[in-house]
Amino acid sequence: MVHGVEWAAQGPGGEPESSDSMRAFGAVVQALREHAGLSREEFGARVHLSKHSVASIELGRRLADQRFVELAEEATGNTGAVRGAFRHMARQPGLAAWFRMWARLEREAVSLDTYECRILPGLLQSEAYVRAAFSNNIPLVGEEEMEEQVLARMERQRLLRERSGTSFSFIVDEAVLRSRLGGPAVMSDALDHLLACADARNVQVQIMPMAYEAHACLAGPLRLLETEDGRRYAYAEGQQHGRLIADVKEVVTLGQRYATLRSQALPPSDSKDLLRDIRGAL
Repeated sequence: MVHGVEWAAQGPGGEPESSDSMRAFGAVVQALREHAGLSREEFGARVHLSKHSVASIELGRRLADQRFVELAEEATGNTGAVRGAFRHMARQPGLAAWFRMWARLEREAVSLDTYECRILPGLLQSEAYVRAAFSNNIPLVGEEEMEEQVLARMERQRLLRERSGTSFSFIVDEAVLRSRLGGPAVMSDALDHLLACADARNVQVQIMPMAYEAHACLAGPLRLLETEDGRRYAYAEGQQHGRLIADVKEVVTLGQRYATLRSQALPPSDSKDLLRDIRGAL
């Protein structure tokens, strides 16, 4: 049983290069599909994907999940080859750049949920806050690499402007908002930017107050998303690695935690009021 797909950070900026193993897995799927005499459209009907999605998996551009593996096995004769290829792929530490893969999934999402307890969520950071965050990375990075990281973060934020049909939910611990990363001026600007983002009709921001008595996500930061075709993924990260989770049962469990946390956090209107109070106190 594959419980997710995990990548250790191995390349510049903590992103291992993407990967031959996804393309190799896709080649196995394509060979088995063709051996079974199925077109991509016929095969897609059996695995509940469009022919274009099948092509993306076969070409190594899209991550397969456990549901796909099981349906593909059935469609190609239950030889065990798809499962074996998927297990091998999931063991590769350099499978793909975690950030690039998650960012790719974000662009397909109809809903995106984010809980943060360390720093403002990347999609909600002002440019000055982004610079302050990257300047605290150890080891320090050069100016050119810093500019590349800032540009990539700001480019990613186009999601909020361009995907007006996507539902964005953010829960942030109050302690993050009361920190002074980069200094009072940077934090004041960051809170102004956060309030502006929270005014969008498809963006919901909630604060988890410091005086909580119950907290469903004490295990750490969490991201969840759902794509247009109903696929659901989760993402969690630590100091030196990221973990993209595709296993259905694990994603459901993490979704339950997030749903509980939403009920424990302040409502959006109360959260905005607290944000303004924190902003005024800087």
